[in-house]
Amino acid sequence: MASDHAFRRAAKAFGAIWPGLLLAGLIASAAMLASDQFGGPTLLFALLLGISAHSLFADSAATKGIDFASRQVLNIGVAFLGARIGLDQIAALGASPLAAVGVGVILTVLVGVALARMLRQDARIGVLTGGATAICGASAALTIAAALPNRPDRDREVLFAVVAVTGLSTLAMIAYPTLVPLLGLNDLAAGLFLGGSIHNVPQAVGSGYIVSDEAGDVATLTKLFRVAMLAPIALGVAFLFAREATRAGGGARPSLTPPWFLTAFLILAAANSFGAIPEQAASALGDSSRWCLVTAIAAIGAKTALGELRSVGWRPMALILAETLFLAAFLIAALAILGMI
Repeated sequence: MASDHAFRRAAKAFGAIWPGLLLAGLIASAAMLASDQFGGPTLLFALLLGISAHSLFADSAATKGIDFASRQVLNIGVAFLGARIGLDQIAALGASPLAAVGVGVILTVLVGVALARMLRQDARIGVLTGGATAICGASAALTIAAALPNRPDRDREVLFAVVAVTGLSTLAMIAYPTLVPLLGLNDLAAGLFLGGSIHNVPQAVGSGYIVSDEAGDVATLTKLFRVAMLAPIALGVAFLFAREATRAGGGARPSLTPPWFLTAFLILAAANSFGAIPEQAASALGDSSRWCLVTAIAAIGAKTALGELRSVGWRPMALILAETLFLAAFLIAALAILGMI
Protein backbone atom coordinates (compact mmCIF):
# COMPACT_ATOMS: atom_id res chain seq x y z
CA MET A 1 0.00 0.00 0.00
CA ALA A 2 2.77 2.42 0.95
CA SER A 3 4.69 1.59 -2.21
CA ASP A 4 1.59 2.21 -4.35
CA HIS A 5 1.10 5.57 -2.67
CA ALA A 6 4.74 6.52 -3.27
CA PHE A 7 4.47 5.44 -6.90
CA ARG A 8 1.36 7.56 -7.43
CA ARG A 9 3.06 10.56 -5.86
CA ALA A 10 6.12 10.10 -8.09
CA ALA A 11 3.94 9.70 -11.18
CA LYS A 12 2.00 12.84 -10.29
CA ALA A 13 5.22 14.79 -9.75
CA PHE A 14 6.65 13.61 -13.06
CA GLY A 15 3.40 14.43 -14.81
CA ALA A 16 3.74 18.02 -13.61
CA ILE A 17 7.30 18.50 -14.87
CA TRP A 18 7.58 16.44 -18.05
CA PRO A 19 6.24 19.11 -20.48
CA GLY A 20 8.87 21.61 -19.33
CA LEU A 21 11.62 18.98 -19.30
CA LEU A 22 10.68 18.00 -22.84
CA LEU A 23 10.75 21.62 -23.99
CA ALA A 24 14.15 22.23 -22.37
CA GLY A 25 15.51 19.00 -23.86
CA LEU A 26 14.31 19.93 -27.35
CA ILE A 27 15.91 23.36 -27.07
CA ALA A 28 19.17 21.76 -25.89
CA SER A 29 19.10 19.31 -28.84
CA ALA A 30 18.52 22.15 -31.28
CA ALA A 31 21.40 24.12 -29.74
CA MET A 32 23.78 21.17 -30.08
CA LEU A 33 22.71 20.62 -33.69
CA ALA A 34 23.18 24.30 -34.50
CA SER A 35 26.63 24.29 -32.89
CA ASP A 36 27.68 21.20 -34.83
CA GLN A 37 26.38 22.56 -38.14
CA PHE A 38 27.41 26.22 -37.93
CA GLY A 39 30.08 26.32 -35.23
CA GLY A 40 29.99 28.50 -32.15
CA PRO A 41 29.40 27.87 -28.44
CA THR A 42 26.61 25.40 -27.70
CA LEU A 43 25.68 27.18 -24.48
CA LEU A 44 25.19 30.47 -26.30
CA PHE A 45 22.87 28.79 -28.82
CA ALA A 46 20.95 27.19 -25.96
CA LEU A 47 20.53 30.56 -24.25
CA LEU A 48 19.37 32.35 -27.37
CA LEU A 49 16.95 29.58 -28.34
CA GLY A 50 15.68 29.40 -24.76
CA ILE A 51 15.03 33.13 -24.62
CA SER A 52 13.19 32.97 -27.94
CA ALA A 53 10.97 30.20 -26.52
CA HIS A 54 9.98 32.21 -23.44
CA SER A 55 6.56 33.09 -24.81
CA LEU A 56 5.80 29.42 -25.54
CA PHE A 57 5.82 28.33 -21.93
CA ALA A 58 4.97 31.46 -19.90
CA ASP A 59 2.04 30.64 -17.57
CA SER A 60 1.64 27.23 -19.20
CA ALA A 61 1.91 23.58 -18.17
CA ALA A 62 5.66 23.72 -18.94
CA THR A 63 6.44 26.16 -16.13
CA LYS A 64 7.19 23.59 -13.41
CA GLY A 65 9.36 21.45 -15.66
CA ILE A 66 11.36 24.44 -16.88
CA ASP A 67 11.98 25.44 -13.28
CA PHE A 68 13.00 21.85 -12.42
CA ALA A 69 15.43 21.75 -15.34
CA SER A 70 17.00 25.08 -14.38
CA ARG A 71 17.72 23.84 -10.85
CA GLN A 72 17.76 20.06 -10.36
CA VAL A 73 19.02 19.09 -13.83
CA LEU A 74 21.67 21.77 -13.34
CA ASN A 75 22.77 20.19 -10.05
CA ILE A 76 23.09 16.76 -11.68
CA GLY A 77 25.20 18.22 -14.49
CA VAL A 78 27.50 19.97 -12.03
CA ALA A 79 27.97 16.75 -10.04
CA PHE A 80 28.94 14.80 -13.17
CA LEU A 81 31.60 17.40 -14.04
CA GLY A 82 33.83 15.77 -11.42
CA ALA A 83 34.38 12.75 -13.65
CA ARG A 84 36.35 14.96 -16.07
CA ILE A 85 39.04 15.97 -13.57
CA GLY A 86 42.39 14.18 -13.19
CA LEU A 87 44.96 15.51 -10.72
CA ASP A 88 47.82 13.59 -12.34
CA GLN A 89 47.28 15.50 -15.58
CA ILE A 90 47.47 18.83 -13.78
CA ALA A 91 50.60 18.00 -11.75
CA ALA A 92 52.66 17.63 -14.94
CA LEU A 93 52.51 21.39 -15.54
CA GLY A 94 54.67 22.29 -12.54
CA ALA A 95 54.02 23.93 -9.19
CA SER A 96 54.94 27.58 -9.84
CA PRO A 97 52.84 28.16 -12.96
CA LEU A 98 49.87 26.37 -11.41
CA ALA A 99 50.25 28.40 -8.23
CA ALA A 100 50.15 31.59 -10.33
CA VAL A 101 46.99 30.41 -12.07
CA GLY A 102 45.41 29.48 -8.73
CA VAL A 103 46.25 32.85 -7.19
CA GLY A 104 44.79 34.54 -10.27
CA VAL A 105 41.54 32.63 -9.82
CA ILE A 106 41.18 33.60 -6.15
CA LEU A 107 42.19 37.23 -6.71
CA THR A 108 39.72 37.60 -9.57
CA VAL A 109 36.85 36.50 -7.33
CA LEU A 110 38.00 38.91 -4.60
CA VAL A 111 38.40 41.72 -7.13
CA GLY A 112 34.88 40.97 -8.35
CA VAL A 113 33.50 41.42 -4.84
CA ALA A 114 35.47 44.66 -4.29
CA LEU A 115 34.43 46.12 -7.65
CA ALA A 116 30.81 45.14 -7.08
CA ARG A 117 30.80 47.14 -3.86
CA MET A 118 32.48 50.08 -5.60
CA LEU A 119 29.77 49.97 -8.27
CA ARG A 120 27.08 49.77 -5.56
CA GLN A 121 26.12 46.21 -6.49
CA ASP A 122 25.33 43.29 -4.22
CA ALA A 123 28.45 41.30 -3.27
CA ARG A 124 26.74 38.17 -4.60
CA ILE A 125 26.94 39.35 -8.20
CA GLY A 126 30.64 40.07 -7.67
CA VAL A 127 31.14 36.49 -6.49
CA LEU A 128 29.03 35.17 -9.37
CA THR A 129 30.74 37.09 -12.18
CA GLY A 130 34.19 36.80 -10.59
CA GLY A 131 33.82 33.04 -10.30
CA ALA A 132 32.50 32.72 -13.84
CA THR A 133 35.42 34.76 -15.17
CA ALA A 134 38.08 33.10 -13.06
CA ILE A 135 37.11 29.42 -13.15
CA CYS A 136 35.18 27.98 -16.07
CA GLY A 137 32.63 30.41 -17.43
CA ALA A 138 29.04 29.29 -17.65
CA SER A 139 29.52 26.11 -15.60
CA ALA A 140 31.06 28.11 -12.75
CA ALA A 141 28.27 30.68 -12.91
CA LEU A 142 25.67 27.93 -12.60
CA THR A 143 27.50 26.16 -9.79
CA ILE A 144 28.23 29.26 -7.73
CA ALA A 145 24.67 30.48 -8.19
CA ALA A 146 23.43 27.18 -6.77
CA ALA A 147 25.76 27.60 -3.78
CA LEU A 148 24.62 31.18 -3.08
CA PRO A 149 21.51 31.94 -1.01
CA ASN A 150 18.40 32.13 -3.16
CA ARG A 151 17.11 35.59 -4.01
CA PRO A 152 14.49 37.01 -6.41
CA ASP A 153 17.05 38.26 -8.98
CA ARG A 154 19.23 35.14 -9.01
CA ASP A 155 18.05 33.62 -12.29
CA ARG A 156 18.33 36.95 -14.09
CA GLU A 157 21.86 37.48 -12.75
CA VAL A 158 22.87 33.94 -13.71
CA LEU A 159 21.51 34.44 -17.21
CA PHE A 160 23.41 37.71 -17.54
CA ALA A 161 26.64 36.12 -16.29
CA VAL A 162 26.32 33.20 -18.71
CA VAL A 163 25.59 35.46 -21.69
CA ALA A 164 28.44 37.83 -20.78
CA VAL A 165 31.14 35.22 -20.12
CA THR A 166 30.16 33.24 -23.22
CA GLY A 167 30.39 36.33 -25.41
CA LEU A 168 33.65 37.55 -23.84
CA SER A 169 35.11 34.04 -23.99
CA THR A 170 34.40 33.83 -27.71
CA LEU A 171 36.01 37.24 -28.29
CA ALA A 172 39.02 36.19 -26.21
CA MET A 173 39.42 32.98 -28.22
CA ILE A 174 39.87 35.16 -31.31
CA ALA A 175 41.87 38.02 -29.78
CA TYR A 176 44.19 36.41 -27.21
CA PRO A 177 46.16 34.18 -29.64
CA THR A 178 47.21 37.35 -31.47
CA LEU A 179 48.95 38.47 -28.25
CA VAL A 180 51.15 35.35 -28.17
CA PRO A 181 53.73 36.52 -30.80
CA LEU A 182 53.52 40.11 -29.53
CA LEU A 183 54.45 38.98 -26.01
CA GLY A 184 57.04 36.49 -27.26
CA LEU A 185 55.39 33.52 -25.55
CA ASN A 186 56.62 30.00 -26.23
CA ASP A 187 54.15 27.12 -26.46
CA LEU A 188 54.24 26.40 -22.72
CA ALA A 189 53.69 30.03 -21.72
CA ALA A 190 51.06 30.50 -24.42
CA GLY A 191 49.11 27.48 -23.17
CA LEU A 192 49.31 28.71 -19.57
CA PHE A 193 48.12 32.18 -20.56
CA LEU A 194 45.27 31.02 -22.79
CA GLY A 195 44.14 28.18 -20.54
CA GLY A 196 44.47 30.38 -17.46
CA SER A 197 42.57 33.42 -18.71
CA ILE A 198 39.79 32.42 -21.11
CA HIS A 199 36.44 31.77 -19.45
CA ASN A 200 34.77 28.73 -21.04
CA VAL A 201 36.47 25.38 -21.57
CA PRO A 202 35.88 25.00 -25.36
CA GLN A 203 37.17 28.49 -26.15
CA ALA A 204 40.21 28.11 -23.86
CA VAL A 205 41.15 24.80 -25.45
CA GLY A 206 40.41 26.01 -28.98
CA SER A 207 42.55 29.11 -28.57
CA GLY A 208 45.51 26.96 -27.52
CA TYR A 209 45.26 24.77 -30.59
CA ILE A 210 45.08 27.89 -32.75
CA VAL A 211 48.66 28.57 -31.61
CA SER A 212 50.04 25.00 -31.75
CA ASP A 213 49.31 21.44 -30.66
CA GLU A 214 51.64 21.76 -27.66
CA ALA A 215 50.07 25.05 -26.61
CA GLY A 216 46.65 23.41 -26.98
CA ASP A 217 47.64 20.52 -24.71
CA VAL A 218 48.97 22.91 -22.05
CA ALA A 219 45.90 25.13 -22.36
CA THR A 220 43.66 22.10 -21.86
CA LEU A 221 45.45 20.98 -18.70
CA THR A 222 45.60 24.52 -17.32
CA LYS A 223 41.90 24.94 -17.91
CA LEU A 224 41.21 21.63 -16.17
CA PHE A 225 43.14 22.94 -13.16
CA ARG A 226 40.84 25.96 -13.05
CA VAL A 227 37.80 23.68 -13.35
CA ALA A 228 39.18 21.61 -10.45
CA MET A 229 39.05 24.76 -8.29
CA LEU A 230 35.30 25.06 -8.85
CA ALA A 231 34.25 22.73 -6.03
CA PRO A 232 36.42 24.18 -3.22
CA ILE A 233 35.56 27.75 -4.17
CA ALA A 234 31.85 26.98 -4.40
CA LEU A 235 32.02 25.21 -1.04
CA GLY A 236 33.76 28.25 0.42
CA VAL A 237 31.10 30.54 -1.03
CA ALA A 238 28.32 28.41 0.46
CA PHE A 239 30.08 28.36 3.85
CA LEU A 240 30.80 32.10 3.97
CA PHE A 241 27.32 33.17 2.96
CA ALA A 242 25.75 30.69 5.38
CA ARG A 243 27.84 32.16 8.22
CA GLU A 244 26.83 35.64 7.13
CA ALA A 245 23.17 34.64 7.37
CA THR A 246 23.79 33.17 10.83
CA ARG A 247 25.41 36.39 12.09
CA ALA A 248 22.48 38.40 10.73
CA GLY A 249 20.10 36.39 12.96
CA GLY A 250 16.34 36.66 12.71
CA GLY A 251 15.78 33.12 11.55
CA ALA A 252 16.74 29.50 11.82
CA ARG A 253 20.42 28.68 11.73
CA PRO A 254 21.29 27.71 8.14
CA SER A 255 22.93 24.39 7.51
CA LEU A 256 26.63 24.47 6.66
CA THR A 257 26.41 21.03 5.08
CA PRO A 258 27.69 21.31 1.50
CA PRO A 259 25.08 20.82 -1.23
CA TRP A 260 24.85 17.23 -2.42
CA PHE A 261 25.96 18.03 -5.95
CA LEU A 262 29.21 19.61 -4.72
CA THR A 263 29.91 16.57 -2.55
CA ALA A 264 29.25 14.33 -5.53
CA PHE A 265 31.57 16.48 -7.65
CA LEU A 266 34.40 16.03 -5.13
CA ILE A 267 33.84 12.28 -4.84
CA LEU A 268 33.86 11.79 -8.61
CA ALA A 269 36.94 14.00 -9.03
CA ALA A 270 38.83 12.02 -6.38
CA ALA A 271 37.71 8.71 -7.86
CA ASN A 272 38.76 9.77 -11.34
CA SER A 273 42.15 10.94 -10.06
CA PHE A 274 42.85 7.49 -8.58
CA GLY A 275 41.63 5.67 -11.68
CA ALA A 276 38.56 4.27 -9.98
CA ILE A 277 36.25 5.35 -12.80
CA PRO A 278 36.55 3.28 -16.00
CA GLU A 279 37.29 5.31 -19.11
CA GLN A 280 33.94 4.48 -20.71
CA ALA A 281 32.06 5.45 -17.54
CA ALA A 282 33.98 8.74 -17.26
CA SER A 283 33.18 9.50 -20.89
CA ALA A 284 29.51 8.71 -20.34
CA LEU A 285 29.39 10.91 -17.23
CA GLY A 286 31.09 13.73 -19.14
CA ASP A 287 28.56 13.47 -21.97
CA SER A 288 25.71 13.37 -19.46
CA SER A 289 27.09 16.45 -17.71
CA ARG A 290 27.19 18.33 -21.00
CA TRP A 291 23.59 17.37 -21.75
CA CYS A 292 22.42 18.42 -18.31
CA LEU A 293 24.21 21.76 -18.40
CA VAL A 294 22.98 22.64 -21.89
CA THR A 295 19.44 21.67 -20.87
CA ALA A 296 19.69 23.79 -17.71
CA ILE A 297 20.98 26.77 -19.69
CA ALA A 298 18.11 26.39 -22.16
CA ALA A 299 15.65 26.30 -19.26
CA ILE A 300 17.15 29.39 -17.63
CA GLY A 301 16.88 31.19 -20.96
CA ALA A 302 13.28 30.09 -21.37
CA LYS A 303 12.44 31.43 -17.89
CA THR A 304 13.64 34.95 -18.63
CA ALA A 305 12.30 37.66 -20.93
CA LEU A 306 14.71 39.99 -22.70
CA GLY A 307 13.26 42.91 -20.78
CA GLU A 308 14.58 41.38 -17.56
CA LEU A 309 18.10 41.30 -18.98
CA ARG A 310 17.96 45.01 -19.82
CA SER A 311 17.09 45.76 -16.23
CA VAL A 312 20.49 44.45 -15.05
CA GLY A 313 22.10 47.74 -16.15
CA TRP A 314 25.59 48.78 -17.22
CA ARG A 315 27.33 48.22 -13.90
CA PRO A 316 27.35 44.38 -14.03
CA MET A 317 28.68 44.53 -17.61
CA ALA A 318 31.46 46.89 -16.54
CA LEU A 319 32.15 44.56 -13.62
CA ILE A 320 32.62 41.40 -15.68
CA LEU A 321 34.71 43.22 -18.30
CA ALA A 322 37.02 44.57 -15.57
CA GLU A 323 37.35 41.07 -14.09
CA THR A 324 38.29 39.69 -17.51
CA LEU A 325 40.97 42.33 -18.09
CA PHE A 326 42.32 41.89 -14.55
CA LEU A 327 42.78 38.12 -14.94
CA ALA A 328 44.56 38.47 -18.30
CA ALA A 329 46.85 41.24 -16.99
CA PHE A 330 47.64 39.28 -13.82
CA LEU A 331 48.67 36.17 -15.75
CA ILE A 332 50.87 38.16 -18.13
CA ALA A 333 52.58 39.77 -15.13
CA ALA A 334 52.97 36.38 -13.40
CA LEU A 335 54.54 34.80 -16.49
CA ALA A 336 56.96 37.73 -16.67
CA ILE A 337 57.93 37.28 -13.01
CA LEU A 338 58.49 33.56 -13.63
CA GLY A 339 60.82 34.42 -16.54
CA MET A 340 58.53 32.90 -19.16
CA ILE A 341 58.20 36.14 -21.17
